[in-house]
Amino acid sequence: MPVSDPIADMLTRIRNANIVYHDTVAMPSSKMKVELALILKQEGYIRDYEMVTDAKGFKTLKLFMKYMPDKKKVINGLRRISKPGLKVYAAKDELPKVLNGLGIAVISTSSGLMTDRKAREMGLGGEVVCYVW
Repeated sequence: MPVSDPIADMLTRIRNANIVYHDTVAMPSSKMKVELALILKQEGYIRDYEMVTDAKGFKTLKLFMKYMPDKKKVINGLRRISKPGLKVYAAKDELPKVLNGLGIAVISTSSGLMTDRKAREMGLGGEVVCYVW
């Protein structure tokens, strides 16, 4: 069954797996989801991710969740900002800060998906995809 907002679906799957302390979460793959998984790994929100191809040729993205030793969650929140019905854009000097820099905003720029910090360094604005903290 097709999903109208695949990024929101990805974030919901991560949120649900995080609530019940699952070690892995799987979802249908896309280029944007892989880029988002790479950002989550680089920022330390997940341990790793991998692409799995099944017998029929469908690609699945598998994320390995990360938790602190005392069962504290690394991801405390995820919020989808730009939706299919309402795109939210930010200029290079108006990029949002999440929890005064403790979280990240994922921005879709002309140079690909990146964090708000990297977009500020490069002087780029773009579509605000989601917040992670």
